[in-house]
Amino acid sequence: MAKSKLEYIWLDGYTPTANLRSKTKVVDDFSGKLEDLDNWSFDGSSTKQAEGGSSDCILKPVAVYPDPARVNGWLVMTEVYNADGTPHESNARATIDDDENDFWFGFEQEYFIMDTHTQLPLGFPVGGYPGPQGMYYCSVGGKNTHGREIVERHADLCIEAGLNFEGINQEVACGQWEFQLFAKGAKKAGDEIWIGRYLLDRLTEEYGYYIEYHPKPIKGDWNGSGMHANFSDTTLRTCGDKDTFLRVCEAFRPHVDAHIDVYGEFNDQRLTGKHETASINDFSYGISDRGASIRIPVYTVEHGWKGYLEDRRPASNADPYKVASRIIKTVKSAEKK
Repeated sequence: MAKSKLEYIWLDGYTPTANLRSKTKVVDDFSGKLEDLDNWSFDGSSTKQAEGGSSDCILKPVAVYPDPARVNGWLVMTEVYNADGTPHESNARATIDDDENDFWFGFEQEYFIMDTHTQLPLGFPVGGYPGPQGMYYCSVGGKNTHGREIVERHADLCIEAGLNFEGINQEVACGQWEFQLFAKGAKKAGDEIWIGRYLLDRLTEEYGYYIEYHPKPIKGDWNGSGMHANFSDTTLRTCGDKDTFLRVCEAFRPHVDAHIDVYGEFNDQRLTGKHETASINDFSYGISDRGASIRIPVYTVEHGWKGYLEDRRPASNADPYKVASRIIKTVKSAEKK
């Protein structure tokens, strides 16, 4: 009889930025199937999700992946429910209106790798600054590339876990990197970003690093970090109509505040109109425009207006469940009209 280690992973109740939490259950001979996973409970009073006098919260498994770093290990993504069986108020996944998996999302997760001793991004000298931006983006070589070992290991772990991991690259600022994930289904896309973040955060424990998801951890002439959301549904993938795309883009304009509210804490420090961002005070869209709020990719135009859109505003610390939920609501409102 083999023992299996099930790592139940959930999001806590801290606002506006939730944190990953996890704990391990050891069981006999787990099959690897979602339907064979039981619900579990935790002390919500320790995670800002319940009061001490009635502290049980329920973890409901929603996705399971092999844990490549453990023998007989599994990563179990869960939703948080109240004891009465209703979704907890912190459960943003339950708000996603995509039961048919019609919406496809590709998230570009940017982040900084930080040294726990200096509290600075890799490549930053104590008491000073590295060379200016320009040579770090997609660089190679020890002068400008910092953290490749952990980034490569993270990519391997994600692939071994079965995530639909699509790529990595060093980003514009020193010590800044990005990974990309794609999924058919908004909930699945959110699950995979959170599992990807979990694997990255856990890996830093071996290096004396931590991951900084703050969208502007280094002030000044440095790029911030985003989590660009590439999205489509059947209409966008098949319509072949420019006016439909423009109507969807315009549908975002009256809901700017609703989107910004769930696009990440401190995002005003990143969305300045500089460093490949639109201003948080404006709304714009354009073909191949990385300075716009929403970019219409050249791919979409070249394929006869069949493709996807990219919302460039979500910050690196945004909850992908909340981002997807809000985008879906806006897109559906345009298509109903």
